[in-house]
Amino acid sequence: GLESGIQALGLNCALTIAGGVKCWGYNGEGQVGDGTTTYRSTPVDVSGLTSGVQAIATGRTHNCALTTGGGAKCWGANGNGALGDGTYTNRLIPVDVSGLTSGVQSIAAGTGHTCAVTATGGVKCWGWNSAGQLGDVTSDPYSLTPIDVNGLSSGVQSVAVGFGHTCALTMDGKV
Repeated sequence: GLESGIQALGLNCALTIAGGVKCWGYNGEGQVGDGTTTYRSTPVDVSGLTSGVQAIATGRTHNCALTTGGGAKCWGANGNGALGDGTYTNRLIPVDVSGLTSGVQSIAAGTGHTCAVTATGGVKCWGWNSAGQLGDVTSDPYSLTPIDVNGLSSGVQSVAVGFGHTCALTMDGKV
């Protein structure tokens, strides 16, 4: 059975009760994660993620999974570096996010950037930074690997990612 689902721009993904990920719909950038760019009208397994996943996050044209071991994996469009693997190359199957193969508590994907809350309550973001949505103090338009969000090295319980912004909820209930 399907435990939970997320939908974004013609793509659907679901986390199964067994901890696997299935996706279907638009697949032009490989965001279904089955190794192809073929449109899928029914759910297919995401390559390498048939078990061992605790959460999923769906962006506009990329997706990410949080493994039960606390690692982050992403796949799909990567023109903005939203996959965090150090490249701009689209990935048709999940790849590890650089430096986040463990120690991740939660993950959120947006239009062109992605953020994760670490086990220590810090926030790291990567990808598109056109409006400062990565939360660093530079004006760099992209980060191909995770960077620390300025002022959020601990005390965060969750993060939400949108088009050109990011928000964090702290342990003391502040946003």
